Amino acid sequence: MTLSDNHIRAVRARAQLLGDPAADVVSVARSVAAIQAQSSPAARLAIRARSRGLTAPDVDVSRAVARTWLMRKTLHLVPSADLRWLNRLFGPRNAQAGRGRRGRLGLTDGLCERALRLLQDLLPGKALTRQEIVDGLAAGGIVLDAKSQAPAHLLAYAANRGLLCRGQDAGSEPTYVLLDEWTTEDTTPDEPETELAQRYLTAYGIATAEDFSAWSGLPLGLCRKAFDALDLASAGGGFALSETELSAPPCPPRLLGAFDTYLLGYRDRDLLLDPAEAKRVNAGGGMIASTVLVDGRIAGTWHTKRTAKQTKVVVEPFASLSRSAISGLESEVDDYGRFLGEAAVLVI
Repeated sequence: MTLSDNHIRAVRARAQLLGDPAADVVSVARSVAAIQAQSSPAARLAIRARSRGLTAPDVDVSRAVARTWLMRKTLHLVPSADLRWLNRLFGPRNAQAGRGRRGRLGLTDGLCERALRLLQDLLPGKALTRQEIVDGLAAGGIVLDAKSQAPAHLLAYAANRGLLCRGQDAGSEPTYVLLDEWTTEDTTPDEPETELAQRYLTAYGIATAEDFSAWSGLPLGLCRKAFDALDLASAGGGFALSETELSAPPCPPRLLGAFDTYLLGYRDRDLLLDPAEAKRVNAGGGMIASTVLVDGRIAGTWHTKRTAKQTKVVVEPFASLSRSAISGLESEVDDYGRFLGEAAVLVI
């Protein structure tokens, strides 16, 4: 079959729940396969844009989801029920890929193994911040420079080894907990790569094995094999099509947070973002700005300006917005304020 660009965008946006919001945190996380979560505020906004009725505290206190290092060695938020099998799929790869960097930071294999044993004694029944862990390790004879990258890489290694995951934030500080205490569920699919490919296609609508590889960080050959194992329809141009509704209408305007999965899910973003505007969204250094979605395309960026009385949501469109788009964004700003529990107004 041959689909127009508008049709592909509509299918992708609907698959991402940007037109059909979910009712709870775990439903969002499950439906979009994984939410990039190196920024907690951005992860919250990814859930807000795909749900209705939830608040930021609902996201923060949910134990039905968990954060750990998975796709592309990056923190992602996933259903807690999927934490173990995803960790088994990505953890060994991530640990091996980070070995050189750990060595340059003085985190030898022997030191890391000693640290894992100490962490097993430090963490039971607790949620500790990075500084508390650094202090606890120092008391056990492992001294790390808290201002260096060594603690972060050690914690990522411990997560990749299946010992810990991120817990609830303590204010603006992340905490770390034993994975065994966060979830007891342990169901591994017979073919985890194929299961992940199916979830990816369900979440991203129309995509290629190359897109799946770029999103997951898994080798392209493995991704092609996983796609071959699925019953897929061709959508032209080598696209694979999952069981997404083909009659999907355009989604309403949405305010997407930084690092939103809608943009990060594809190797080639030209269908979603005009290449001429790409640097306004990704200026370099791995940063992806908060964006405005209109009719499935990135139509601008946005940021906030907070005062004692209200929050201004400042939209910087790439071109003039229609009245219907502005009306939709006004509704989005109202929901953004409700989600965070603060008065918010739209400024264009």
